Amino acid sequence: MRFRVLLRIAGRGIVDYMTQHSRSDLQALFSIGWLVFLLAASVGAVGEPTPAPVSAFGSYVSSVESRLALQHGSHYGFLVAVDSSLENVARLRRGELIVERITPASKTELPGALLHHWRGTAFVPGATVADFERLMRDFKGYPQHFYPQVLRAELLAQRGDHLQASMRVRQRHVITVVLDTNYDITYGRLDASHGYSISRSTKISEIDSAGTGSERALDSKEEHGFLWRLNTYWSFEERDGGLYMQIESVSLTRSIPTGLGWAVGPFVESVPRESLAFTLRSVCNALRK
Repeated sequence: MRFRVLLRIAGRGIVDYMTQHSRSDLQALFSIGWLVFLLAASVGAVGEPTPAPVSAFGSYVSSVESRLALQHGSHYGFLVAVDSSLENVARLRRGELIVERITPASKTELPGALLHHWRGTAFVPGATVADFERLMRDFKGYPQHFYPQVLRAELLAQRGDHLQASMRVRQRHVITVVLDTNYDITYGRLDASHGYSISRSTKISEIDSAGTGSERALDSKEEHGFLWRLNTYWSFEERDGGLYMQIESVSLTRSIPTGLGWAVGPFVESVPRESLAFTLRSVCNALRK
């Protein structure tokens, strides 16, 4: 019944549109409407991921963390080298971000799921390792520094450099998704000028009707699989009169329904990249203040 009502409303809107716009504009409207229809049709409840993609995700992040452990044990190559062209060095020094996709091209057995791996690099003149750690450990400040993606954040427990935290995050990409997320976070230092952190999601719950009286966490069978797992790795190095920062995010999400890759694929793939870029840019902005 609700779907038929929406179609009637859309129909009236198209009739009104026809009286004011050209044929080419109308064709564009139908194209956009069809894309939105496909997106809506694809967002059905999928529940929890099956054991196979969870195992594959675990194996992949294990290899990533092994590589990072080697990086973080030496001054040489502490950060993954971005293309060392003078152009990219100049871009970083101008305050630009360099974002790279590093999801492996080889086929990994991930039935019903997608693995996303992105890396971003930035430089902030005048910033220090201590500045970065102070910012990232201040969870009460997250809603200010990372708005509108982070709505609230809280430190749950801390023992030295081992922390547990929770965050409510919001993503808006055609549809709005609100998630309550818990993380296990560890900080480490090679020395006073080289630091890193490892954040692993321990719980992710999709929230229905967030901010209303009927707000509730969906149970595992009702969830849509927008985000099943998220690991975030920071590496930061103080040199050249400022701070170089590198963030890597590895996430597991639902797959794209068969036959809808051309329509839904670009949308699904954009979320991990844009979220990483937003986080990195927000950290840069906070450190410049």
